[in-house]
Amino acid sequence: MARARTVAVADRPASSPTGGGPPEGPDGAKSPKSPWKRVRRWLWIVLGLAVIGPLLAFAIGWLIFPVPTAADSTAAIQTATFTFKDGSPIAVIRPQDANGNAINRSIVTLDKVPVPVRQAVMAAEDRTFYSNPGFDILGIGRAVFNQLTGGVGGGSTITQQYVKNATGQNQATLLRKYREVVISVKISKEQTKDQILENYLNTIYFGRGAYGIQAASQAYFGKNVGDLTVAQGAFLAGTIQSPSSTDVARSQARFNYVLDQMVQAGWITPAQRAQQIYPTLTKASAATGGVPGDDRYHIYEKAKQELQAVGITDDEITTEGLTVTTTIDPRNQKAAVDAVNQTMDGQKPNLRTALTAVDPTTGAIVAYYGGSNGLGTDYADGNIGRQPGSSFKPFVLAAALQANKGIGLGSMYDGSSGQTFPGLSRPIVNSDGDSCAMCNVKTAMTKSINTVFYRMAVDIGPQNVIDAAHQAGIPASQLTRPASGGIALGDQEVHPLDMASAYGTFAADGVHRDPYLVSKVVASDGRVLFDRATTPTGSQNAMPQQVACNVTNSMTDVASSSRISPPGIGEVAAKTGTVQLTGSNNQNKDTWTVGYTPTLSTAVWVGSDNSDPVQTKSGSPAYGRTLAGPIWQNFMSDYLKAAKQTDLPFSACEPMGTPIAAPTPTYTQAPPADQNQNGQNGNIYCDPNSGVCYNPDGSEVSGTGGGNGGGGNGGNGNGNGNGNGGGGGGGGNGGGGNGGGGNGGGGNGG
Repeated sequence: MARARTVAVADRPASSPTGGGPPEGPDGAKSPKSPWKRVRRWLWIVLGLAVIGPLLAFAIGWLIFPVPTAADSTAAIQTATFTFKDGSPIAVIRPQDANGNAINRSIVTLDKVPVPVRQAVMAAEDRTFYSNPGFDILGIGRAVFNQLTGGVGGGSTITQQYVKNATGQNQATLLRKYREVVISVKISKEQTKDQILENYLNTIYFGRGAYGIQAASQAYFGKNVGDLTVAQGAFLAGTIQSPSSTDVARSQARFNYVLDQMVQAGWITPAQRAQQIYPTLTKASAATGGVPGDDRYHIYEKAKQELQAVGITDDEITTEGLTVTTTIDPRNQKAAVDAVNQTMDGQKPNLRTALTAVDPTTGAIVAYYGGSNGLGTDYADGNIGRQPGSSFKPFVLAAALQANKGIGLGSMYDGSSGQTFPGLSRPIVNSDGDSCAMCNVKTAMTKSINTVFYRMAVDIGPQNVIDAAHQAGIPASQLTRPASGGIALGDQEVHPLDMASAYGTFAADGVHRDPYLVSKVVASDGRVLFDRATTPTGSQNAMPQQVACNVTNSMTDVASSSRISPPGIGEVAAKTGTVQLTGSNNQNKDTWTVGYTPTLSTAVWVGSDNSDPVQTKSGSPAYGRTLAGPIWQNFMSDYLKAAKQTDLPFSACEPMGTPIAAPTPTYTQAPPADQNQNGQNGNIYCDPNSGVCYNPDGSEVSGTGGGNGGGGNGGNGNGNGNGNGGGGGGGGNGGGGNGGGGNGGGGNGG
């Protein structure tokens, strides 16, 4: 039987006032907790935050930080180049950094970079690139420590460096490092290591203004990246750490460091290492950007307009690193510039000039001069058109030949000056007194008889003249005002490029080809964005071959008659034009010469801004043959000789309408004064220097070419035709006697 456990009353603890609870100490207070327990609790809290906090922050960053792509990365901006036909540069468009310095960048694919060059970069910056997760935990730790203690550096993987460059986040802050790590891991999950390395090599800065391995190869060695040697690759890899340093000793130390790291990684052998010599560098030159401010700027702007027309934007030009090849050979462009300078040197400073030339067989623009100031107005094809004057008369004839009215080059017209027409308050006069009582159309074209072509335009309808010009290639955006007889004299505005292109239609036997400047566009990765060979220019049969051929035949005597035949060149078709200054009887504002052979059509304009008078340096009024003519003459000769196209015949064709009659038309008496002060009086042209005189058909007047008469240039000598005193006081010796200021028998005195 179990014994009952007895407890002495004195041994029982006293009850608490509340009837129970833990025992109290001698003084009645509770026992204190252990301090270690409190520390341990805080340690758990801190440890939890240290683990959960970064994970939570990483998760948030993963959701909100986008991975940079080539399309939206500032690092993708690269150099674009506009070139001449032979590949020499017209303009190099470089992006700029935050300080306004030009950036030189050309993107290449990874397969273009030699393997040893890739290995050199990894040896210098990230030997474990292909095995690490995109970041280096030890490097991050060093970066955090240095940030907290005021130190610098810390180390970044290739992936982290690319993220920094691609996002433009270069601040030395913990927030930037956090963002960098998150995006680096994210990129490593979304892109292959090869893709990351390619992007890195295309965006990292190497110094000398070169961003990317291709630009660096050119900047330091003058060669493409694919041609780099191991030593050159090691040098470039060594510059990444301090690309702006010019310390040669430091550069050599980095060069050796990279090679040693390549040996340790097993990428080259010690024997290969021993063969590597510090490379020789090309002379440093600053990266330059932009476009020359001369005539090339107008070519660049014209090319950009064409790119927009085919759907290539300005953004694509810079982000795709485009190479835009034009149709202009630099030699031909120089010929255009030289022709302008030779004639305009010493002329009045208010004069402006434009020259455009196209190949009628293709439409390719072969020379484009919009003025010497590239940042100023483009006079070749800018916003401001110019009245073409008499150079528009071939379109009157083209319309007349298609009007089925029997008009031909032999059709006879009253060419007298001062004729009146319905609806006009003033009579139509002929320039410089050139007139004929009755003359055929070809003679009227050669002598530029205004009254003949005004009558022709009125007879066939002025709108038909505009339609013919549009057919030939003058854009529909031009010649939009209601037509009147004044269209025969070029009273509506056009551009030099329009005229060269439209005259080219006559040269091409009626086939019009739209003018173009851009032949090919290639992106930096080799993609062809546009190729004229596979996207031919617009071409259409604008008019019958017989019409174009007859228009050409009407102009074949103009150059010789105006004394602007290109030296050494065979048959050419041309027309001059002069526009009178409004409100003046003897001053002009626009002067032209437009002409062609079967392979070259060129338009030259000389004028001024603000409708200032166009005068020669002597103060005489300028005409189409005076300044524009010699420019056209010199360029045509230079170009065609270089192209070995000096004597190409025009196509043959049957005359249309009335053929040219055999007898030479009779011309009216010459006016009493030489209106343009160049020796041409409407009947005979006399060279003021040689004294030689020429008939309207270009033949030399017999017996001219002597010395100076009293007070002027006189054609001394006995002649059988009409002698001309030329300058004034000296009479010309005619067949019937000496002219001493009046009529001497058969000779016109001065």
